[in-house]
Amino acid sequence: MNVWEARWLRAFHLLFHACLALGLILSLGEKAGPGPLTLVILALTAAWHGFFVVRRPRLLGRLDPMAFHLAVICGLYVALVMTDRSFDVVIFGLMPQPYLMLAGVWSYVGAVATVLCTFAARGYLDDPDALWKLAGSSGLVVAVGLFVNYVSRQSAQNRTVGVLEERARLAREIHDTIAQGLSGIITQLEAAEQAMPDLVAVRKRVALAKELARDNLQEARRSVDALRPRPLADAGLDAALAQVAERWSRTAGTTATVSVEGTPRPLPGEVGTTLLRAAQEGLANVAKHARAGRVAITLTYMDDEVTLDVFDDGTGFDPAVRGRGYGLAAMNERAAAVGGTLTVESAPGEGTALCLRIPSD
Repeated sequence: MNVWEARWLRAFHLLFHACLALGLILSLGEKAGPGPLTLVILALTAAWHGFFVVRRPRLLGRLDPMAFHLAVICGLYVALVMTDRSFDVVIFGLMPQPYLMLAGVWSYVGAVATVLCTFAARGYLDDPDALWKLAGSSGLVVAVGLFVNYVSRQSAQNRTVGVLEERARLAREIHDTIAQGLSGIITQLEAAEQAMPDLVAVRKRVALAKELARDNLQEARRSVDALRPRPLADAGLDAALAQVAERWSRTAGTTATVSVEGTPRPLPGEVGTTLLRAAQEGLANVAKHARAGRVAITLTYMDDEVTLDVFDDGTGFDPAVRGRGYGLAAMNERAAAVGGTLTVESAPGEGTALCLRIPSD
């Protein structure tokens, strides 16, 4: 049971006891006031509900013993109303109880039984058209219950979808930050190992690995704090791309250039994040697979969209062959989340061109 379900449950329990209190207030306003028998039944009703229903939430939804407790509460309600009609108001707190105490089809059976109890308590069963009234009231109560259960199921499904989307977002975030960073650190340490015994080269590679480790530690903290990517927090997208490309060039040993076309304009945070992550993933793929001599990143602002192109002159690959990497799948998910599209053009020996288009409307 989540927090909101617990709050609603507590609210309906309070409503039942509030209706009992309101009935007592109305009865005290009458000349005769509540009799001793009425007070005894009232106390017994409140105690039964409080002890067997409110204090035993783990048993809610079980036919045994909740069907018995509902029957007792309904019987006490009938006796209460028959001794003092001021307690008619208790019906407003009683009607939700079958849906709280019972599950499935039994909750509707309990709701109809509760309606029958109200008719018995008020003496309506002797009316000539009592059957039609009972059928109409029962149908209304069941319809309300069906609607509430439908809304509850939809809410549960939405929560499930939300959880799955958040898991996918976290997976992309981890891949685009921590995983890429660790991959870069491993690359630098392997290069340092191969450079032995050249201490100057080793120190350079270790220094780059330490820099990557510090940068990715900051990114990890940013992810935990659910902030925007660190480069975007300190600068615009254009400058952030330049920072990423400059750092990548130093660690990969290949020059990556950044050019901006069109008139730069502010972009929503998620759009900027998606474009930056696409550039990072494109550069990471170049470092891992392409063996490129040149990489060009182009950010283009158009009237109705913004595009990011990442081109390298590396070995290329066949896009029709499904790879085992997560990067392109994560980029597609990010693009779809902001209404964009990702295309990849490549062929063996002809380099790779990655293009991300995001509508700006």
